[in-house]
Amino acid sequence: MLNKRIVKIALPVAIGALALSACGSDDSGGGSSGGGGGDGSGFTIAYQGPLSGPNAQLGINMENGVKLAIKEANESGDYDVTFEYASGDDRGEPGQAASAAQRIIDNDDVIAVVGPAFSGAANVAAPSYGEAGITALSPSATAPDLTEQGFPTFLRGVPNDGEQGAAIASFFAEQGVESAVVIDDLGDYAVGLGNVVEEALGEAGIEVQRESLPADTVDHSSIARTVIQSGADAVAYTGYYAQAAPLAVKLSEQGYEGIGLGGDGVRDPEFVNLASGAAEGWYLSCPCRDLNEDEIGQKFSEAYEAEYSTAPGTYSPEAYDATMMIINAVNELGDSADRASVYDAIAQGEHDGVAKTLTFDETGEYAGSGIYIYEVKDDEIVSLGNVEELVG
Repeated sequence: MLNKRIVKIALPVAIGALALSACGSDDSGGGSSGGGGGDGSGFTIAYQGPLSGPNAQLGINMENGVKLAIKEANESGDYDVTFEYASGDDRGEPGQAASAAQRIIDNDDVIAVVGPAFSGAANVAAPSYGEAGITALSPSATAPDLTEQGFPTFLRGVPNDGEQGAAIASFFAEQGVESAVVIDDLGDYAVGLGNVVEEALGEAGIEVQRESLPADTVDHSSIARTVIQSGADAVAYTGYYAQAAPLAVKLSEQGYEGIGLGGDGVRDPEFVNLASGAAEGWYLSCPCRDLNEDEIGQKFSEAYEAEYSTAPGTYSPEAYDATMMIINAVNELGDSADRASVYDAIAQGEHDGVAKTLTFDETGEYAGSGIYIYEVKDDEIVSLGNVEELVG
């Protein structure tokens, strides 16, 4: 790991004190020298993710976290610089990712990006951000190979699907599952997570049947029949909530009585809303902890709900933390901060946040761990705890 220098900085009152460590270098060359600040106009932090489309709620969760961090920082009086927000809607689709990223890159005031949110979009956009020298700190893109391709400025702020897949397999084994159907949606994220789950289940001695449900599927009757006819004890769906919900409905209608589990792309209240009673009893895995565990999480929830009149969603606190890490790095560097120096500060830094402590290895991979299991009970998503504790 790189050496770190810890600098204590006051945070907005709603959250309390967090920490940043940073060391930076100044670079005035090429596209990496942008980022505003020099003329006193402040710095812009962008977010790239799905703000429209079938899985927009996951993106909105994160956008809200980004905007809350910026609002609190500007209103706190604790910072010598000011911040603005810019959005890049890519619908969570690889085909929209490049143009969304380019719009952000072309905004000279953008100092860093939170995102891209989805793995497929991140895989497309990360090279462009790297060429422009802009930090792309994703709070949610979990495909393992994103940090294996040498993207120059990509950083991941959560455990990847290698850990999540192994956790799902361990949980199924603890539940006594002997056979399972793993279903992906043919997208980068879902296929990647599905591959890891399939391999881990096999290593655990659990029989696996692999299926795919395209993300534009309208009728889920056929895949539900396939699951039931397999006689499997459990089904793991590795895509997003927009397809998981109708799948749960059809499974329920056809009398499926086994275990249902969705990955982090399903862990959103919209899954419960869309599936109605069919979501009851489903398990959800996520590299995101329960905010009710401690005071700092509770205070964040209170501030978020006061701002948006709803509870934080999946990856709202992770996006907030990513934004605060950027804010603190820029503040430390001052008006001379540019895209290159901010990346150096963040990549070599440490930030004690609401969701977790952010720090990265030399590939940009999140240097921590932790997968959590949730269950839908009485139309609420309830935390069961860290999977390591659940499986002993």
